[in-house]
Amino acid sequence: MSASRVRVEPEGGGVVEVAYERRGSGEPVVLLHGIGHHWQAWEPVLSVLSASHEVVALDLPGFGASGALPDGHPHDLDAVVPLLGRVLTALGLERPHLVGNSLGGLLALELGLHGRARSVTALSPAGFWTEPERRYAYGVLAGMRLGARTLPENLVARLARSAAGRAALTGSIYARPGRRSPEAVVAETRALREATGFAPVLEAGRRPRARFTRDLPGLPVTVAWGDRDRLLLPRQGVRAKRAIPGARLVRLRGCGHVPMNDDPAVVARVVLDTVRRA
Repeated sequence: MSASRVRVEPEGGGVVEVAYERRGSGEPVVLLHGIGHHWQAWEPVLSVLSASHEVVALDLPGFGASGALPDGHPHDLDAVVPLLGRVLTALGLERPHLVGNSLGGLLALELGLHGRARSVTALSPAGFWTEPERRYAYGVLAGMRLGARTLPENLVARLARSAAGRAALTGSIYARPGRRSPEAVVAETRALREATGFAPVLEAGRRPRARFTRDLPGLPVTVAWGDRDRLLLPRQGVRAKRAIPGARLVRLRGCGHVPMNDDPAVVARVVLDTVRRA
């Protein structure tokens, strides 16, 4: 667990404490996880990226070890993106390279629209679904959340000891769940169970504003999609390419929705290739 925290004030008052992990030196790269996850989702690629760059992995507000947003504070893009901008400023990161997965990918693209990125790498980003695809994804996420909240932690620990158990717990997001360590599966199941931002972020995602429809001219952008993504289906990558014509679209062979664990070497290479383009 990271002991590093930064405190920021969202618009409308209050204070949010955001947890982060910071490693390496060089041009900064910021990593944003998906809904219900935590910064440790990036652990498989952190050592590679931090060998040549300063890497900051955030726990998004309401997830992981970060605090919840103040009562009544909206969780939509118009509120969360400026808040993340304040987090970057507080960390001395004005225009880092941004890398995001799922919800984090959508947030990275939105921060790019606001001029806060030198480049963006979006791994299976949210925001390019049709309405039926959104409902399907929400159904899968709701099932995962229900399981995380109802299974006793000692049962989760027992399941996580076997490859079959890890597949039962995380097969919706990993193509190769057996590669995830038992300890990591237990920790991320706990993170999903305790995520105070889960329900309000899903609710915000029902609104048309949650769809990404604007281009990012002049900004190096890579959209990468696992060809075994069972949550946000790979065909959504084609829509992302239409919305952002200058983006590079990459298929991640043999990878699921959270590809960093399925093939960390390929994901690290995609990120570093995008960084070099900037």
